[in-house]
Amino acid sequence: MTSLNCFHCGEPADGDPPITLELDGQQQHFCCQGCKAVCQTIHQEGLTGFYDFRTEPAVTPRELTRSELERLRELDHPLVQQSFVAPVKGGEEAQLLIGGITCAACIWLLENHMKQQPGVLSFTVNHTTQRARLVWAKDQARLSDLLIAIHELGYTARPYQADEAEQALKAEHRSMLIRLAVAGIGSFQSMMLAFPLYFELINNLSDDFIGFFRWFSLLVATPVVLYSARPFFRNALRDITSRQFTMDLPVAIAIGIAYVASAWVTVFGGDEVYFESVCMFTFFLLLGRYVEVQARYRAGLTGNALAGFQPSVAALMRDGETDIVPIHDIKPGDIVRIRPGETLPVDGEIVSGESTLNEAALTGEYLPETRGPGATVHAGSVNGENPLSVRVVRAGAQTRLSGILRVLDRVQAEKPPVARLADRIAGKFIKQVLILAPIVWGGWWLAGADNAFDIALAVLVVTCPCALSLATPTAITAATVRLRKLGFLPTRGHTLESMKTIDTVVFDKTGTLTRGELSLTDIHTYGDLDNETCHKIAAGLEKHSEHPIARVFHEQPSVPVTGVSNHLGGGLCGKLEGRNFYIGHKAFVASLTKAAPPETDTPPGMEIWLADDEQWLASFRLDDRIRDDAAETIQALQQAGIQTILLSGDRSGHVQQVAGQLGIDRAIGEASPEHKLSVLEELRDQGHRVMMVGDGLNDLPSMAGAGISVAMGTAADLTQLKADAVLLNGQLMQLLEAMKTSRQTRDIIRQNMAWALVYNLLALPLAAAGLVTPWLAAIGMSASSLIVVLNALRLSKPSGTSGSSQVQQAPAT
Repeated sequence: MTSLNCFHCGEPADGDPPITLELDGQQQHFCCQGCKAVCQTIHQEGLTGFYDFRTEPAVTPRELTRSELERLRELDHPLVQQSFVAPVKGGEEAQLLIGGITCAACIWLLENHMKQQPGVLSFTVNHTTQRARLVWAKDQARLSDLLIAIHELGYTARPYQADEAEQALKAEHRSMLIRLAVAGIGSFQSMMLAFPLYFELINNLSDDFIGFFRWFSLLVATPVVLYSARPFFRNALRDITSRQFTMDLPVAIAIGIAYVASAWVTVFGGDEVYFESVCMFTFFLLLGRYVEVQARYRAGLTGNALAGFQPSVAALMRDGETDIVPIHDIKPGDIVRIRPGETLPVDGEIVSGESTLNEAALTGEYLPETRGPGATVHAGSVNGENPLSVRVVRAGAQTRLSGILRVLDRVQAEKPPVARLADRIAGKFIKQVLILAPIVWGGWWLAGADNAFDIALAVLVVTCPCALSLATPTAITAATVRLRKLGFLPTRGHTLESMKTIDTVVFDKTGTLTRGELSLTDIHTYGDLDNETCHKIAAGLEKHSEHPIARVFHEQPSVPVTGVSNHLGGGLCGKLEGRNFYIGHKAFVASLTKAAPPETDTPPGMEIWLADDEQWLASFRLDDRIRDDAAETIQALQQAGIQTILLSGDRSGHVQQVAGQLGIDRAIGEASPEHKLSVLEELRDQGHRVMMVGDGLNDLPSMAGAGISVAMGTAADLTQLKADAVLLNGQLMQLLEAMKTSRQTRDIIRQNMAWALVYNLLALPLAAAGLVTPWLAAIGMSASSLIVVLNALRLSKPSGTSGSSQVQQAPAT
């Protein structure tokens, strides 16, 4: 009796009585009532295309237990939703982690199924991270009902937690590393066995020894094919089903045919085996894939990085006592205590206390701002020197910081993948080869040739597009090695490919064009003391303060000032040799000295004043220094025909001044994260190909919206993890070197693909004519791949020259 498989999940459908359903005039069998119910739902909603496009069996649906239903119902509680639900225009937004997805058709089914649920405004799934963004009308549907609708299809859904996603990425990373190791060991062992057979390095080998070598090679190659090369076969099956050919299809055919033919010769006898080629190609191809997976793994590790900006606990004040509670237990109206050095976990209003706050994560402003009672503060800000009591306005997913991160996730999900030229060529090429090989075999077979199979096999092997498959990943790997040596680290597979098209570079100011830290830029004296003496007195006073501004003076020579008192938000007072000295902002010093303040222009940055009882002594100008190579980089970019834009959240006057000093084409100041993103979208709509170079967390949405995003090496971990590349050493000139390398990479890829195509076109007629044996075809295929690899390795060598002359020549490369 013929066994039947379930139409939905593929499991045996051998129930008695059978479970069946008539669909489109055909009787379909099911393994259980759950699969049948899911199939009926899919059919009733008009989503039967799922069964046409899927490449893997669907997950068998499982009825939710009572406890599981209760846990889902708990997610409707407002306090529970604070940690992962945020209000958006028209409804509520939740970040979910979906389980059970096996292919792209699953995402298609889920998105279309959920759009038909009452109250759902939007539902999108990111295939890479398997994260979903659900927007629904709270007055029309409960969240738990929508999650149950997902479970009814056989998938799972739960609130997204960064740590869970991190564990999944770690598992994928480990799996790829093991596959690569197995292929590497197999390549080494099979090559050692193949050389004596091909080149008769060992004389007078008996047939028994040759047979032993072949069986041992089969033993070595089998785990490489069944385990290491498994992703290629799985993706090839997907390509065949979807009729969209990619690189994986020719690779899988080449590996599969070579392995099967070699195994046939080993078992039944024949002339040649190709196990070493199978192992070698698998290893090199996996090496290229490993680089991409490693970059994605690094980009996805957001759990720990998020913790630094979003504390998981808060100090809640109750009846005069302070309790440490989870952040999701905090609600509007609560009072939380923020100690010096802590990161604010909520948006709120200061009730008591006065301190300086570093708000660079949100505004990009490098200068700390003094905040007192009644001032609005935001999560992600770092408290300075004094404790604060803050009344909560928004917590959890409702904070401004969470909003920035949601914008980032949404923009990243909308970024389309970059199409590979080699995929398109391989897709067309393999169709021709698959048609030609059977024709060659049929022609020779009809002609009565005994070696018709060997000739057909030689055609398949000699025209195997492995060199074509290696053209792109090996070049990108070599270029990545080169750039890492220069301090430029690409973290996405598309980075190098996309950089060659950049025509506009947008810079953040603080920490990007500038160093991102205060330093003393100028001293002016007005009294009877010289610059050096005033500087030492100022350092002696500031040594008694831990304020960020005071730290500028901490490493400077000083004199022993005594009786120093700190006036919060104003400055310091002290005595030296019986003489009173005051340092701080102008209004503070003017309230203590008898002399009238000197008339001065408003300087850029910050001005600190020093005076005694009778006279004004000096003014110290503090500012964020421009990087040494910033002007040279801007000039080199402009000479290359690239537009430069300064886009900063800092004060407009200072932004315009920095832009003028560097000769930047256009400057925009006081830009919020949302405004930055809108500027990038406007440039993109105008047809510009944009690179964004930034440093702060507030740059993340705009960096994600750019074609290429580059984070400075001094940037926060989260900024670096989300960028397409990281400038590790902070040298802006390496941006030009990266663009030059991108163009060279493009040229190398074109050379590699041209060689691979020319080789195949020349070798094909020779093989079809029976002039190339399978073992010679294998050597030619290996040599072709080796040439591609060696050509790509030229990219890993750094340029022989350095400095501006090298970079200015890059645009002409």
